[in-house]
Amino acid sequence: MQQIIYLDNNATTACAPEAVEAMVPFFASQCGNPSSMHQLGRQAHAAVTRARETIANELACDPTELLFTSGATEGNNQIFSSCACCGDKRRKLIVLSIEHKSVLAPAGRLSDAGFDIHQLRVDRNGIAILESLDELLDQNTLLVSVQAANNEIGTLQPIREISDRAHAAGAFIHCDATQLLGKHPIDVNNLGLDFASFSAHKLHGPKGVGVLFIRQGDPLRFISPLLRGGSQEGSLRAGTLNVTGIVGFAAACALAGRNFSSDIKRLTELRDRLEMTLLRSIPETVVNGAPSSRLPGTTNITIPGIPADTLIANTPNVCFSGGSACSDGTVSPSHVLLALGLSREEARCTVRFGVGRYNTAAEIDSACAQILTTIATLNRGPD
Repeated sequence: MQQIIYLDNNATTACAPEAVEAMVPFFASQCGNPSSMHQLGRQAHAAVTRARETIANELACDPTELLFTSGATEGNNQIFSSCACCGDKRRKLIVLSIEHKSVLAPAGRLSDAGFDIHQLRVDRNGIAILESLDELLDQNTLLVSVQAANNEIGTLQPIREISDRAHAAGAFIHCDATQLLGKHPIDVNNLGLDFASFSAHKLHGPKGVGVLFIRQGDPLRFISPLLRGGSQEGSLRAGTLNVTGIVGFAAACALAGRNFSSDIKRLTELRDRLEMTLLRSIPETVVNGAPSSRLPGTTNITIPGIPADTLIANTPNVCFSGGSACSDGTVSPSHVLLALGLSREEARCTVRFGVGRYNTAAEIDSACAQILTTIATLNRGPD
């Protein structure tokens, strides 16, 4: 059987062996609940404390500013749920038009509660139009939410400039930064963030665990619990902590920190190798997103005349996608690509590749060869 080549690392990543090794004891022998007072409970609590410190180091924040969650989707939902509960008289929310649906959906629901939801437009490369933000911001703005790096096209946003503008208007700034983790330097203070959401499974950590950064001071007072019950996480997130996942998350963060420069170099080289091979072979293809200001391993390519779902189905040994994994199974085109100005047909013929740490040049070459063979077969039609 031909080897499966995985090039969908924006959707999720393989768990690093180092993260798996760190987690193994917490599945069995070190099984304590970190809220328990006995020896195994204290060991679990100590492991969570160490993990919180490790992750905080990678984000350049204080460990007390991290709230463990099940992932960025939960963190995003908690931010917008807090808008409805904080009691602030401001009723305007601004979200980037190409946000992940875990931001757009909870933001949209707040319109039923009397909030005015406005979408910040992007240019052809997917970069927020700052002049549009200036027009939207006013003294009624409560929150601005802008994704640090887009999950479909990889475009990086000018977060610091957006934060400065939001704060000047007296608004809070939230960032879904989970795609940035392990692929770009993150300093939540330098970025001027009040809140930021992250998931472990985007940087070779386990699925089902993440953190929500909440800056001390006014931002902390803004937050209300999404899950209620126990007093875990300062009473901001009830429920027994996922010690195993938290330990794996920290191990993945530490590994990413140690290998950061080499990872970025390899991801960029492999992405460029894939892009250039396809572009040379099919000159009419188009790369979507910012040419330089984007994630190192992400490429989003429109191949005219070749529907993405057909290409994926006929290249079974290469794993890639036709857009965000959260959009799979739907017939509607990607809202991200439409926001960039692509037509519905162009969006339908667009694929995304996410190169990861464990990909090789040989895999890239093999994947390109298989994809090009499929395209040639599709263009030739039935015999």
